[in-house]
Amino acid sequence: MNLKQLDTFLLVADMQSLSRAAIASDMAQSLVSRQIAMLEKEWGKRLFDRTGRGMVLSDFGRRMYPEVKRILDQVEQLGATASQAAGILTGTVHIGVLPSLARQLLPLLLADIRERAPQLRLHVTEGFSGSLDEQLASGRLDMIVVNRYGSSASRGEDVLGKLDTFLVGKAGLPELAAKSLSFHSLDGIPLVVPAVPNGLRATLDVLSRRHDTKLNIVMEVETGTAMKDVAAGGHAFTLLPLTAVAQEVAAGELQASLIISPGIRRTIALSVTRQRPLSEGARLVSSRLRLLTSALLTESVID
Repeated sequence: MNLKQLDTFLLVADMQSLSRAAIASDMAQSLVSRQIAMLEKEWGKRLFDRTGRGMVLSDFGRRMYPEVKRILDQVEQLGATASQAAGILTGTVHIGVLPSLARQLLPLLLADIRERAPQLRLHVTEGFSGSLDEQLASGRLDMIVVNRYGSSASRGEDVLGKLDTFLVGKAGLPELAAKSLSFHSLDGIPLVVPAVPNGLRATLDVLSRRHDTKLNIVMEVETGTAMKDVAAGGHAFTLLPLTAVAQEVAAGELQASLIISPGIRRTIALSVTRQRPLSEGARLVSSRLRLLTSALLTESVID
């Protein structure tokens, strides 16, 4: 067993595919398969179940995943500690970001960190809040920027700003003629929304019962890009903050109407892992992420 084999195991588990792992690691697929086979032989049990959809962790693999990740994190932390002692910030910081903020936030963050700590690497996961919460709790992410619905963020989280929710669809549709519309106006409109469990879905369920509104959910998706793409096709609408569709609205591809009476406000919050202390590099990224996101949200409100 060596570190390369352990790293390959994590990569295949994350990508659920030998071919995708081979591309990401710049190795031949046969070599990736051999690394996994060697680990399985040494440990005496299968790490993966091979299915038609790819490589899925077996029960044994799911048990080993957090242990392997902990070991590799410690090895990386050892190198980062040595570099920090020499005054250089290195290592990888794992960040989770909402799809609605990724397009605008990530270029700003990368430019900022490259200027301040050029040897620091960022690993970004884009996803909805529920998925990012799970990955933070498991220790796979160092920090996340997520939505919280209601009056405030969870305890221990930093509030970065608030955003309103808009009904979004193909430009020119009559449902979007007004600049704003009541929540009850969503009654019967075909919607594409995130799959459950999801904070927006829970909020919609509560509001629909409270305001006697029958929501017509015709599609559930796992990515923000899919929500926009389906809405742009003109056969359904979606619910997003304006930051998520600013470029498409400016280009005349999409149109957005503010939802009011009641509005659906999103609190954008920063949460950091409690599984381990943050490295010096992660603390820098957390600080810059907090400032850059807050400034971005302030600008979007002013606009």
